[in-house]
Amino acid sequence: MPPYTMKSRRCLNLAIACLILGISACKPKENGAISPDLVNNPASADGSSSDASVPRFEFVSDTHDFGTIKQGDKVSFQFDFTNAGKGDLLIASASGSCGCTVPEYPKNPIHAGDKSSIKVTFDSAGKNGKVSKTVTIISNTIPNTKVITITADILVP
Repeated sequence: MPPYTMKSRRCLNLAIACLILGISACKPKENGAISPDLVNNPASADGSSSDASVPRFEFVSDTHDFGTIKQGDKVSFQFDFTNAGKGDLLIASASGSCGCTVPEYPKNPIHAGDKSSIKVTFDSAGKNGKVSKTVTIISNTIPNTKVITITADILVP
């Protein structure tokens, strides 16, 4: 086979690979994807809203201190909240700042005036001293992110 034919074949294979890669990169994210409707809030740039139907988090407390715990302890706290807005509150995701902080959150809409909670479990294995971890909640509130915080003082046995 002449050399230019091999080179042409390599170029064609490279072009096909790039095309396949480009197409697969454009697929919508299926797992954990946030619907645009969920976070489409009628807010101005300063965070104010002209729509009274927007849901709103009202936490009893958005921080919790576990105090002094032993390294290796797993501790949990339930952050209670009310939907103080006038529309259904939808939580798209809640993620811890590290793998040691695991949130559990409601997957169903929380109606206006209803109460619910987010349970946060912290695993202190491998940690020591004062620690502070966060959970970031993405929802259809304004603003659409809310951060809750846990702290602890971990003693090494």
